[in-house]
Amino acid sequence: MNVKRFVARTSRDALNLLRQALGDDAVVLSTKPCTEGVEVLAMAPEGMAQIERMSATTPATRAAAKPAAAPVTEVKEDVEQLAMSTLSFQDYVRDRMLRRREAAMRAEAAAKATSTEAAEPEMSPLQAKLAARMSSPATPARRDPPVLREELDTSAPSLADAPADGSRSRRDQQDMMNELRSMKGLIEERFGALAFMEKLQRQPGQARLTQKLLDCGFSPALIRKLAESLSPEVADESAWAASVLERNLLTAEHEPALEDQGGIYALIGSTGVGKTTSTAKLAAAFATKYGAANLGLVTLDAYRVGAHEQLRTYGRILGVPVHTAHDRASLEDLLDLLSAKKMVLIDTAGMAQRDSRTRELLDMLGHRAIQKLLVVNAAAQGETIEDVLISYRATLAKGVILSKMDEAVKLGPALDALIRHKLAIVGVANGQRVPEDWHRLSSHALVHRALRPTAGNAYRIDANDMNLIFAAPQTRVVPGALHA
Repeated sequence: MNVKRFVARTSRDALNLLRQALGDDAVVLSTKPCTEGVEVLAMAPEGMAQIERMSATTPATRAAAKPAAAPVTEVKEDVEQLAMSTLSFQDYVRDRMLRRREAAMRAEAAAKATSTEAAEPEMSPLQAKLAARMSSPATPARRDPPVLREELDTSAPSLADAPADGSRSRRDQQDMMNELRSMKGLIEERFGALAFMEKLQRQPGQARLTQKLLDCGFSPALIRKLAESLSPEVADESAWAASVLERNLLTAEHEPALEDQGGIYALIGSTGVGKTTSTAKLAAAFATKYGAANLGLVTLDAYRVGAHEQLRTYGRILGVPVHTAHDRASLEDLLDLLSAKKMVLIDTAGMAQRDSRTRELLDMLGHRAIQKLLVVNAAAQGETIEDVLISYRATLAKGVILSKMDEAVKLGPALDALIRHKLAIVGVANGQRVPEDWHRLSSHALVHRALRPTAGNAYRIDANDMNLIFAAPQTRVVPGALHA
């Protein structure tokens, strides 16, 4: 069992010395370089056999030599664990990742469900019944997040399926929330309509007033305001409504007439409302009082063929020359030329309220000395009048001229718009005669004219139609407040 050391210049010479000393069956323990060359440590064959006999007598070797001492099942499990291939290890890791993803999805769904229940207000029993009646049976049911199988199917990877199922579940939850919100809005709308109709039934005076004002062409926004202000003690609701409308309708009856005030006035408005005729009427009224020498006429209507000829004809009758301006510079030059005149009237081209040139016209009339008069067709629809007032910036004008009153079947739409926008009526025109059909009417006369019953049963509102008209809630707020 002794270890011997052999040193030589090369490993070949060291092995030859080893064979000569220990024989060919010697055991080489190590070979390493040294200062003399190569060092080899070796042992005789008898020493190796003695080492094997000594190791066989240790307790660990004796326990391993008894195969019946360990169960067969444990040996198989150890073999399976030690023999785990790369593919089975990947499946094991994938299974753990999927289980963690499943737990995260369940926690997220539970948190969203909790926040949704806390955000939604509780419904009353009556609202719950209405919601149950109005809900559709085809409402998609809420789906829980998909549960992964305990045993992973390695033939079809399912890592990409989990996020898709989660997003689909979130979409279903969002759809359910949208349906609940729409149902809530429908319930509130129906309850508002029922409350208003119940109020009308409890107060028949409001119902009669509402029906009368609708027949006269007033807007539902103004009618709601009047109906809310009507007191149950009022005996004659029509007279009360007429007095309220008169106080809120602005007229220039207490001011001097335009022909007496003098100044520079530009008549603006949409196509065909009667601006040229109104200019001629106002010019004739002024010339009759103060003479044609103190009057100046200017036309800006260069768009239509022969448009200025109509005003020139009236000018020849009155003995007043008519000047034409094509741009703002020429208009300012003419105003300087006519600065000595007591009154200067400017007739403008008729343009639709939605025409892009309307703004250019208003900018052209931006001279500080020019006062604008908006001519409104009294026979137009209420929506059209509303659009004209907004497009022509009626709030910046001195006042409004109501034209074609002889053609208007209902004066209510025009007065309704002027009341809500707080615009003053400086004059009315009810015909083509110059200047006989130019008048200044009081608010009492205008409201009395608007509340007159009109013929035509096809457009008359029946009492049973009130439910259809006020089925929707109020969506627009009336500008300002009525002074009852």
